[in-house]
Amino acid sequence: MSEKLVIRKEATLEELDSILDAVEDFGEQEDWPPAVLFKAKLAIEEMGINVAKHGRVDKAPHIEITVTSDPDALTIGIEDDGRPFDPLHDAPPPDLTSPIEDRPIGGLGIHFVREMMDEMTYRHEDDKNCLALTLNRVE
Repeated sequence: MSEKLVIRKEATLEELDSILDAVEDFGEQEDWPPAVLFKAKLAIEEMGINVAKHGRVDKAPHIEITVTSDPDALTIGIEDDGRPFDPLHDAPPPDLTSPIEDRPIGGLGIHFVREMMDEMTYRHEDDKNCLALTLNRVE
């Protein structure tokens, strides 16, 4: 049976902590393995930070996080009304070859999320960015 968590907030760095706390509580309630909980929270944190920092047009965008917990997988929906941005095609590829001290700070979050998730899709619909992430519960 699927259980669902839905969170709607302003997409600010301050609100992100309460979003992550709610996801952690939900994951513990649903008995997610620690590695799954870590990946889910990290993905939501990274994508939430991007929305908060880069999504604003003239005011803070709003974000809706929907987490559906099934026995075999988690589905994480992240919708925001910020500036259109497709992380699958618009994000520059990260520099993974230069020495770490020569790399700019940042730019790895979307890469980490793509590597951790089993599936990642994006669409822009009704003036919203709609990102869907799937994470298998079985490692």
